[in-house]
Amino acid sequence: MKRKLENIFKRLYSVWGPQYWWPADSIFEVILGAILTQNTSWSNVEKAISSLKAKKLINAAKLYRLPQSKLASLIRSAGYYNIKAARIKSFLKFFFDHYAGKTKLMGKQDLPTLRAQLLEVKGIGPETADSILLYAFKKPIFVVDTYTKRILSRHGLAEVEVDYPQLQDIFMRNLKSNVEMFGEYHALLVKLGKDYCRKRNPKCEICPLSAFA
Repeated sequence: MKRKLENIFKRLYSVWGPQYWWPADSIFEVILGAILTQNTSWSNVEKAISSLKAKKLINAAKLYRLPQSKLASLIRSAGYYNIKAARIKSFLKFFFDHYAGKTKLMGKQDLPTLRAQLLEVKGIGPETADSILLYAFKKPIFVVDTYTKRILSRHGLAEVEVDYPQLQDIFMRNLKSNVEMFGEYHALLVKLGKDYCRKRNPKCEICPLSAFA
């Protein structure tokens, strides 16, 4: 398993190179992006982030004071904007209650504790929490998603019924704990899943991993 996972990463990286995730100007922007990207495309998230930047609202204190309805209108392009506005507000309450609205203070918390805390925030599930931990705070944890599950199951490396913890454990047990590699690996799997290993009509014959089939 270890060799197979390492070979998949090497192959994808040799084909596509670094993916430059997560595109953001600050830790707080990464956190916002992780919440906004739930159930939508990154292009829609970029529009919402740009809308907030235009109002100089990529700022925890300003967003904390902003009425939820106003926030919802500004992130409309991200879809499910009322739900996501509520989730951002829930995160902000946690952020100020536990860390005084300071990302530097939050980043000093140990990985297990911070992950448990994030999962207590309404609307933040494992994938969002782990994206925040890995890409915002550079904590060594592997992010998995539906693309990861599809790719590994199609290559016989995981059962179709595998759940999030089991899937994550496959990577965490078999790869060296490395923030940069974890971040690149996840990004490369997302690209593979979106462009080749599609749910319907996968492009298996031209997939970079065709030799691994």
